[in-house]
Amino acid sequence: MTLDRFRPAVKGAIAPSVTLAKRVGLTPNGVSVLAFALALVGGAAFVVAPRRDPLLYLGGAVAVALNGWLDLVDGELAREMGTGSDAGDLLDHVLDRYADIAMIAGLAAGLEAYALGLAAVTGVLMTSYLGTQAQAVGLDRVYGGLVGRADRLALVVAVGAAAAFVTEPFSGLTVVGWLLVFFAVVGHFTALQRFYYAMKAL
Repeated sequence: MTLDRFRPAVKGAIAPSVTLAKRVGLTPNGVSVLAFALALVGGAAFVVAPRRDPLLYLGGAVAVALNGWLDLVDGELAREMGTGSDAGDLLDHVLDRYADIAMIAGLAAGLEAYALGLAAVTGVLMTSYLGTQAQAVGLDRVYGGLVGRADRLALVVAVGAAAAFVTEPFSGLTVVGWLLVFFAVVGHFTALQRFYYAMKAL
């Protein structure tokens, strides 16, 4: 079960943000770009936090939380303005994937755990790829599986906030290191779940 399925339930909560975006003249694509910029900020904070100040993990977690919030706002803004398009959907998905890379690579680079980071980011990307590839072969877009993007963002926010205060390693890894292990294992498992669901439906 993933948080992605609860997207419709937060429609009312994001309404003020959608209204604000319209008032300041932001387009849905502009919101998507802003969300991506926040992901870059978060990734950069994760890189420097272990070396300079663990509290930077908290700043990175806030940036990631805002990225996730704006990722909801852009789609709702497009629907409200009647400007939804395939081009906008493509831009949103491309920027989401680069945002995922920036955040996870930042977490890994901060720990200098590059092999673990590679395993984590490929698991995340394969999860997202299988979700949209199902649509490419004529099925509905797949959001199911153990961990979706909303879950990943929630975990990055929670662990990032914890890492600001919990710096001691546990069984050889910090809380950030264990998060990367989780993404590496569960990400590939979720991708295989989505592959199974799609193959079964074809």
